[in-house]
Amino acid sequence: MRVEGFFEGLGHALGQMIRFIVDLLSGALGAVADAVDDFLHGLANAIGMDSSIFSIILLIIGLLFLYNGVRALLRRSIFGGVIWLLLGLVVMGWLIR
Repeated sequence: MRVEGFFEGLGHALGQMIRFIVDLLSGALGAVADAVDDFLHGLANAIGMDSSIFSIILLIIGLLFLYNGVRALLRRSIFGGVIWLLLGLVVMGWLIR
């Protein structure tokens, strides 16, 4: 009878410790997720686009096109640079209201 009380208490203490760790990690990851969400909404509002995942992916693609265009121009590839820049501007133009 006495042993059952000991193991019950030990299990209760272990359960409370696990619950504390889970709550701590949940709070920390929730705060990070809220910060990322606020950042993406602020970015989308400043640019004037929707804050959907599709819009964010298109923004990244458009920025990569513009980056490739600038790199091509720095390598003195005028034709390739102009094509990349035009593609980037088209994609960015679709996003911005």
